[in-house]
Amino acid sequence: MTNPYPPLLTIELLADRNRNLAGLVVDAAVSNGVALDELPWQEELSGLAGRVSCFFIPGTPLQDAMTAASLAPIDRGVVQHSDQLAALAPQARYIAGSWYLAPPSKPTGAQAASRALALQLVQLVTADADTHEIEAVLRRDPALSYHLLRLVNSLGMGMSRQITSFSQAILILGRAQLRRWLNLMLFSSRANDERSAMLLARVAVRARAMELTAKAAGVDKSTQELAFMAGMFSLLGILFGMPLAEVLKPLKISTTLLNAVLEHEGDLGQLLRLIECIERKETAAAATLLAQWQVPADEFNRLLIEAHGWMLDVVQESRGAGHA
Repeated sequence: MTNPYPPLLTIELLADRNRNLAGLVVDAAVSNGVALDELPWQEELSGLAGRVSCFFIPGTPLQDAMTAASLAPIDRGVVQHSDQLAALAPQARYIAGSWYLAPPSKPTGAQAASRALALQLVQLVTADADTHEIEAVLRRDPALSYHLLRLVNSLGMGMSRQITSFSQAILILGRAQLRRWLNLMLFSSRANDERSAMLLARVAVRARAMELTAKAAGVDKSTQELAFMAGMFSLLGILFGMPLAEVLKPLKISTTLLNAVLEHEGDLGQLLRLIECIERKETAAAATLLAQWQVPADEFNRLLIEAHGWMLDVVQESRGAGHA
């Protein structure tokens, strides 16, 4: 049976008892309870399910198609929903909800210093500072320095020799990719912050989904990059436990980007609102916003799945780095 109103996907993040990403719950708003035997984005969903545990809520009209895409029904009894950091019930295997968006506990001295240096580096790169200035800050954080060289060396970049200097690494990586990597490193796992692994997953999906939606809408490359940055910057206040305006104040970013993340103004602000609606499962409001971008629902569902796949790469890299 053909559904005249293609469903919009929502994908909820699940954490395990150690507060690390453990699975995804996929759902879709289907008009009038219409059942679909096959989904246009079933192959992409199946690929995602091959990388991480993916579940659906029993009783959904899409459950046959979800099962065909290798998703499993989830037992509600093993999922604990929480909007605050809380102890888990003995029977709970997974934590759902927005608990990782709660205000952070006071960071340790080393943790606070590391994040402050990462933010300083973001500021320098955004302002297109001289490479020597960026090097000077990198030298003050051995962990950040190590992970930068590790990233560039792992990329290979078609070079036969290893990268051993900061200036060489910065040159090869390029300013745009350096800025993106630094943004992600801000959210990377830190000791004594139980939120950081899931916060990294959330911000990675948000930023990548905004970038891919902008690309699907046909905007230029620089606007796609701005969309990614807007997604990243929008959660910095949560990360630092400070008003977002205060965190962004030292950064020399465009008025367009600033107004988008602080006031949801302009096209970027509406794009941020769209992704936030998807995160909150407000699919009717999301559909209205999506129509303004002239991106078909099925195409958006595909890019949302792609954004979650990209997030898995980021989470895997973060775990491999062991950034403390």
